Amino acid sequence: MNHPDFRIGGRVFASLGYPDDGHGMVKLTPEQQRTFMEKAPGVFDPCAGAWGKQGSTSVDLAMVKVGLLRAALETASKNVSSKKKKA
Repeated sequence: MNHPDFRIGGRVFASLGYPDDGHGMVKLTPEQQRTFMEKAPGVFDPCAGAWGKQGSTSVDLAMVKVGLLRAALETASKNVSSKKKKA
């Protein structure tokens, strides 16, 4: 996949350009995904397939408010950081 991603300790927590140039992806838990989708319907949506069911969430970059995007990125980065500490 040729899109930029953001990592902590080698683990991806967000990426740009998926599924297209107008979207990004954040790795959330399914519960966090539901919360963000409730806060901004149509801005946050599950990614396709099993990844989406596990919390990978598509973000419409043209529609998302900066503060909400920042919150999603911080949440995703904490998810990855906490997994790294447990490993």
